Amino acid sequence: MTSSRREFIKAGVAGAAIAATGLPAVSAAGAREQENEPLDILILGGTGFIGPHMVREALRRGHSVTLFNRGRTNNELFPDLETIKGDRDGGLDGLKGRKWDSVIDNSGYIPRHVQDSARLFASSCDRYLFISTVAVYADFSKPIDEGSPLATIADESIEEVTWQTYGPLKALCEKRAAAEIDADKLTVLRPTYICGPGDHTDRFSYWPIRTRQGREMLWPGTPEDFIQIVDVRDLAAFTIDCLDNNISGIYNMVNPPREYTMGRLLEDCQAVTATGVDAVWVPEEFLKANGLNPGSQVPIWGGSARSRGVSTDRALAKGMRHRPVRETARDILAWWDTLPEERRANLKAGPAADKEAEVIAAWKQGRS
Repeated sequence: MTSSRREFIKAGVAGAAIAATGLPAVSAAGAREQENEPLDILILGGTGFIGPHMVREALRRGHSVTLFNRGRTNNELFPDLETIKGDRDGGLDGLKGRKWDSVIDNSGYIPRHVQDSARLFASSCDRYLFISTVAVYADFSKPIDEGSPLATIADESIEEVTWQTYGPLKALCEKRAAAEIDADKLTVLRPTYICGPGDHTDRFSYWPIRTRQGREMLWPGTPEDFIQIVDVRDLAAFTIDCLDNNISGIYNMVNPPREYTMGRLLEDCQAVTATGVDAVWVPEEFLKANGLNPGSQVPIWGGSARSRGVSTDRALAKGMRHRPVRETARDILAWWDTLPEERRANLKAGPAADKEAEVIAAWKQGRS
């Protein structure tokens, strides 16, 4: 690659594509200095939630990025980048005969699809990085590290992704990638709940957004219940670190277990909204008895409440860093306020206002 080409990548493409996202810039907590030669990176996906942050971080460091997707979502994000249109389900022809330094697979959910792409690039890339999930683990009632047993599925031919099959299928995706890619060229990242600007699930976003509305607010469990999350920008920064520094292996992408609690989340949400809510803490058993089950109705907390904790020691040893959750909450609100009114009127997670009020009233009545 010529020096003029490098300068073009650094000064031109990076600035234009970063500005095109409309998302807050990566702060110092996620910043890294680029010291290596620019890389040619292919991202399988790139226009959903986590993809744009990875694109932006790669461009910020002076790398070139090519996208591969079906061209159906957020096509306006990166008009200056090469986008190869295709389909992971038998439509990889546009990638054949091409070589990239690194491939980021952040859209692999079906084992067959991951096997096909990993096989295609087994000898034509220096690093294959697969974005998996902590949902691959079989048992959250015990402390978990990267060597803990993985979930399995009886029928490995199943390709329908549901709440029940998501984790086992991701575990199979990892297995298929490992069968095709040499261990020293394969990186697997297992994030927990990913949060930050651009999140279309509203799972973490619900808490600062709802806090800003004020009045009585239902909070699940106790203030001491810990939760594990990862800011999408910190995940993106570590992803590109792995490419820059040839980091192989498997890494949990979570904040340290038992370090961050629901009580601290309440404090941070109140701080960034300058809003004081009347927090009503309600036990899990009462929530379930009144029709609020962990999941989308009680986001983030539900999955962590029964977990003994997922270790992040291995990633921290390789340089993974986590920005303050207060920063994440603040940036989510700034991003949220840029969205159309119709979108902001329809939170995708958390209890409906009338249901929340109903459960709070029932809890207070039962304690009176």
